Amino acid sequence: MAGKRFNSPNPSSRSFSFARPSCVLIAFLSLLALASVFFFSSSSSSSSSCIETPSHSHSSSTVPLLRNPNPNPNSPTPDYSFVASLEKFLASRSSKASPSTDTVAGVGNEAAARKLDGAIWRREMHALLSDPPDSWSGLPIVRVYVYEMPAKFTYDLLWLFQNTYKDTTNLTSNGSPVHRLIEQHSIDYWLWADLIAPQSERLLKNVIRVHQQEEADLFYIPFFTTISYFLLEKLQCKALYRDALKWVMDQPAWQRSEGRDHVLPVHHPWSFKSVRRFMKKAIWILPDMDSTGNWYKPGQVWLEKDLILPYVPNVDLCDGQCLRETQSKRSTLLFFRGRLKRNAGGKVRNKLVEVLRDTAGVIVEEGSAGLSGKEAAQYGMRRSIFCLSPAGDTPSSARLFDAIVSGCIPVIVSDELELPFEGLLDYRKIALFASSMDAVQPGWLVKFLKDIDSMQVKEMQEDLAKHSRHFLYSHPAQPIGPEDFAWRMIAGKLMNIKQQVRRSQRMVKGSRSLCTCDCSSPSNVSSARLI
Repeated sequence: MAGKRFNSPNPSSRSFSFARPSCVLIAFLSLLALASVFFFSSSSSSSSSCIETPSHSHSSSTVPLLRNPNPNPNSPTPDYSFVASLEKFLASRSSKASPSTDTVAGVGNEAAARKLDGAIWRREMHALLSDPPDSWSGLPIVRVYVYEMPAKFTYDLLWLFQNTYKDTTNLTSNGSPVHRLIEQHSIDYWLWADLIAPQSERLLKNVIRVHQQEEADLFYIPFFTTISYFLLEKLQCKALYRDALKWVMDQPAWQRSEGRDHVLPVHHPWSFKSVRRFMKKAIWILPDMDSTGNWYKPGQVWLEKDLILPYVPNVDLCDGQCLRETQSKRSTLLFFRGRLKRNAGGKVRNKLVEVLRDTAGVIVEEGSAGLSGKEAAQYGMRRSIFCLSPAGDTPSSARLFDAIVSGCIPVIVSDELELPFEGLLDYRKIALFASSMDAVQPGWLVKFLKDIDSMQVKEMQEDLAKHSRHFLYSHPAQPIGPEDFAWRMIAGKLMNIKQQVRRSQRMVKGSRSLCTCDCSSPSNVSSARLI
């Protein structure tokens, strides 16, 4: 027995009896150590699995990104170039049949709107009262119905761009190539291409396309307002705008809600301008709010209703390898390249040029968005610590997002600026803000930048590397990319949208106006605006 063995007076027997459990103990500890090593190495390997960032000719991406929570092996490699993505998109869609939907081709009527309203109410009540609760109701998923609009509003315009984009002689009044401006505002393409892609190829799980209107939370209007504005003759464009307006307003879903649950991409401030006042209750996709009234009239846009999305960057992503290579070359304190004279709120640029001219460590250059302008801007930003981002004709500027993807800390001088995804991002981590009043004082801005310690600069540069992915549109759309964030922001508006729809349906004529309140600058006084 074991007890007798441990009590044996024989030294050799005693030695043997103790050695045996010692070997077992050592073997056990060795196995435990090996298991620990395997576990931690597996965890490290797993946590280092990342979403690929765009590959550019100059380097491969090494910026650490979060792992895709919903990996889809059927999803193709993402394209981050509008031109390249569009070419593949048009080639693939020509050979695919569109799924059947219940979009109304002709004129809608009040009876059809009432029928749809009843179907939507029954679906919502089923989700609310089901026992156990419907799994849909507990998930932040937005269900979007995409209208099947006639080709003249969609594919014909995309083909028009595709067939003419190499003609860079087509310029705006300020010398910018119109096709580059279309790329810069191509948000309507990126959102639509993701929504109508086969579900087996999509990566975003917080938004799904539905093919029956009663199943929808929102209705997406796939009209390419920016392409039509820049590439059609003026009278032809206005006629197309009127046709699109009539087509949408004839839909029962529009008549049911007066457009409150419809998403309308009008990212260029000139696009759809002649008729968009008739669609002011819809959710507008915008580059900014422009409180000056030059682009949007009072009562047309506000943060509670609409959504701000970033411009498509003009420059290539400076990825992890690029950031390491350029770190020691960032010898310029402050860089700016763009139009030096702008209208409206952008007049601050003229004053900034005056106070910054011939300042040591500061580069301020005139430039446009053409190919040579892109190369010069990209070169300058990658060799600068800070990049000036003043207001343009509107409070926003694509230059802000160029700086972010270039690893250059933006210095924002735009007092009325509203930023995309502020419910999800803290811009104080990646940008500096200066009031126009301070920035135009001689010597103030340079001193402000020089007083920032090197530790803060390093932290902000590291945060820029982490956050750049939020501003890179792609197809397929990537988790935590701008398309993903767009639907997360819209999801937060859904309950208020439903409230406004139901409230408007029961209001009696003449009782009182439907209104919303938003903060008006600069006194932060709340003002009522008619919906």
